[in-house]
Amino acid sequence: MLRHLVLLQFKPDTPPAAIADITAAFRALPAAIDTVRALESGTDVSPEGLARGYTHAFLLTFDDAAGRDHYLPHPAHQAFVARLQPLLADVLVIDYATDAA
Repeated sequence: MLRHLVLLQFKPDTPPAAIADITAAFRALPAAIDTVRALESGTDVSPEGLARGYTHAFLLTFDDAAGRDHYLPHPAHQAFVARLQPLLADVLVIDYATDAA
């Protein structure tokens, strides 16, 4: 399996309603893109203070890199990215293959 971890840092002036809309739109992507096997999301609740301004996390699961490669240029994903970009201060994306433990 391949995991696609996305951490979002919104611009300070982003209204909470806009963040809620973006979160809902991100959560809707699996319904539009069949290679997304699962999506988890949440906001930072760590007491460690190491989030560096990233407040929202999204973890997508794909069967393999081919599934991810189908997702990235998919029109639904690209439309979401276009909607998200004006609100972003920063984004961090890490893809990793899961260990077969």
